[in-house]
Amino acid sequence: MDKDLKLLVDEIARATEKSFLNLFQNKEIYYYCALVTTGEAVAPVISAWSWEALENVAKKYSKEDVELIKWSYADSPYWNFGCENFKTVRTLFNERLLDYTDENKWFKEIDFRLEAMVLAMEKIDKKEIFALNQPRSKVYVNVEVMPPDETNTSRALRLNKRENILDWLNEAAEE
Repeated sequence: MDKDLKLLVDEIARATEKSFLNLFQNKEIYYYCALVTTGEAVAPVISAWSWEALENVAKKYSKEDVELIKWSYADSPYWNFGCENFKTVRTLFNERLLDYTDENKWFKEIDFRLEAMVLAMEKIDKKEIFALNQPRSKVYVNVEVMPPDETNTSRALRLNKRENILDWLNEAAEE
């Protein structure tokens, strides 16, 4: 792993781990844990859903609405949780210029950033962070771009066993 990638992976992993560890102190049972960015691969934030949070939302909305937001990063009450932990990540991303004049360089940089995010999630997953309040096999973990596109599915399959994310694949995955 080259030096720039390692630095970015380590810092994203540090911020993400700290944010999820703080979130998981509420002892809720989580089924969705994502690191979310845009199609331009800006500095990420976390989003998560627990069954308890979904149950609270279900009290206010129709069953159809709840099904629509079940996998929604933006509708989660834990969207951008721990954003203060990502200050250094934002600085590192801002220091890495996106060259909009050269399409090849632009896509290469986006791929670099997304790979750093995936490697960071793999790194903290190896520490069993996502198994703290629930079995890891019950948690969908991903690096998602917004708006959602088919690359989310390929990353989901990389970060999870297919049989563990069948609900997400059937209910929310992009074709």
